[in-house]
Amino acid sequence: MTTLKAGDKAPDFSGFDQDGKFHQLADYKGKKLVVFFYPKANTPGCTAEACDLRDNFERFKANNYELLGVSADSQKAQGRFRDKFKFPFPLMADEDKSIIEAFGVWGPKKFMGRTYDGIHRTTFVIDEKGIIEEVITDVKTKAHANQILK
Repeated sequence: MTTLKAGDKAPDFSGFDQDGKFHQLADYKGKKLVVFFYPKANTPGCTAEACDLRDNFERFKANNYELLGVSADSQKAQGRFRDKFKFPFPLMADEDKSIIEAFGVWGPKKFMGRTYDGIHRTTFVIDEKGIIEEVITDVKTKAHANQILK
């Protein structure tokens, strides 16, 4: 789906999280950044993925990683999702899909024989200099932290 690959410069994204706090790629210079895109807050797969990352958050911090979740949900929906599951990382409310499109994760999907446009569950691991280290398209929602922290 996405044309971005390991070795590419990460898109210079910016946007707001569930609390209205502004985030941009430059904020994470000097740290590794995991940007995970998920289709919709509070759905079973997205909840499993985000909870797995939450449960392994200390492992990420110990390895100098920051995490940033992104979906097209509203700030309010992202806030409810964060509060319900006590996520220690920000969730970007990308309603205009500017970040989603910059990373190339929006496109046709199939579900139960129906084709529609949506977010492809994809994770980008970005190094301290803003270069993509890894693109994970086959996300294992219940074991995603282990896919990243090999």
